[in-house]
Amino acid sequence: MTYDVLGPSALDYLQCRYGTSKLLFRGPRRNLEAPHLAFLGSTETYGKFIEKPFPALVEQRTGRTCVNFGQVNAGVDAFANDSFLMGATARADVTVIQIVGAQNMTNRFYAVHPRRNDRFVSTSALLRTIYREVDFADFHYTRHMLQRLIEVSPERFLTVRSELQQAWLARMRLLLRQVRGKSLLLWFADQPPQPEGSTALADLGADPLFVTREMIEEVSAWATGTVECVISPEARAEGTEGMCFGEMEAQAAAHMLGPKAHAEAAEALAAALADL
Repeated sequence: MTYDVLGPSALDYLQCRYGTSKLLFRGPRRNLEAPHLAFLGSTETYGKFIEKPFPALVEQRTGRTCVNFGQVNAGVDAFANDSFLMGATARADVTVIQIVGAQNMTNRFYAVHPRRNDRFVSTSALLRTIYREVDFADFHYTRHMLQRLIEVSPERFLTVRSELQQAWLARMRLLLRQVRGKSLLLWFADQPPQPEGSTALADLGADPLFVTREMIEEVSAWATGTVECVISPEARAEGTEGMCFGEMEAQAAAHMLGPKAHAEAAEALAAALADL
């Protein structure tokens, strides 16, 4: 989902930069020359509204320095196209990669902002031909656009969905090939990965958008291992308890995974890292 800052936050993310990367990361800033674990991912990895997201909890559990490279609303492009970041992962003992949705990537149908991947930038003539009745000037965010397209024609949207899935597979293979050390794929969501064809025709589906179990199995061949963390009913029931957000951020926070969910992810990752 897309979550923007809508007012002063109740949490200081200690934002910092590394090397020549144009991305702004969550701190505290760490020494990349020292032994460490690297974490790539989207809003959950970054820990929006969470005082101690799962990378920080993994550090507590394992005693290993953990570097949080998460980006709010990031797609695979934010990392695969950052040469400094890909070089930095080569120095990590293990790189944990959160499985993110396929909607926030540049593809044959539309382009996204190179760093804020949820921002829709432009569309191709091909997509305008498929959806002649849609005015793409109305859209600023990928999810808003995709929701409109599926409402106009679920049948035509299957072509868009297939393109996004193929682009995701190609980009994930590229990303994993650039991570030279050990890597763990992390599924972190409130439901398990679904098989292809299980989503209703007129529904975008659950986050991470459009990523099926078959897709994960295909790219997992390029990773050292895969961790599947489906949060418990108890974690879901806690809602925003323990989260830190300003008054204007309450609605966005209600859609996020809370501290207990992050603790469950950290426990699953710590066990997998111990096996490595």
